[in-house]
This record gives sequence, structure tokens and C-alpha cells, in this order.
Amino acid sequence: MAKTNEEIIADEKKKIEQAKARIQTIMARESAKERKLDTRRKVILGGLLMDVAKKEVNWNRGLRQLIERISRENDKRAFEGYTPPPTPETSGHE
Repeated sequence: MAKTNEEIIADEKKKIEQAKARIQTIMARESAKERKLDTRRKVILGGLLMDVAKKEVNWNRGLRQLIERISRENDKRAFEGYTPPPTPETSGHE
């Protein structure tokens, strides 16, 4: 027996909703991938900044200034008890 127009429409609407759900899943996966990569970049840059601050006075000063500029309370709490590296005695890059 042939499907009625209403059944055909219902089937096609179901296919559209399924396609939309697949698109949303793919978009969410891509967004999560981008956030993960962004976090990785921040961790790497933060590590590099902290490392160079141990060796070069200007970078050390800059790190201390950045920490002082933190304004969000939640972010400030992450630095409670943190001691920036001591200021290097000498630096060839001042």
C-alpha cells in the first residue's frame, strides 16, 4: 500500500530532525576540540612565560604585573599561595 502524503511528510520531517541532530553533534565535537586546543595553547604559553620569568628580569617583572592585574575573584583564588619565581640577578636581555 502506498504511503499517504501525510506519512511521507512525517517521514521527511523525521529525516530532517535526525540530520539536524547529527549536525549539532558534529558542531559540539568540533567546539570541544577547539576548546581543548585553546586550553593546551594557554598551558604551553603559561609554562613558557613562567620559565622565561625565572631567567630574565623583564619577563619576571611582566609576570608579576600580569598576576597583579587579575581581577576576577575566581582567577585570583587560583594564585593563592603562589609565589612568582625570584627576580633573576642578571639578564642579558634587559
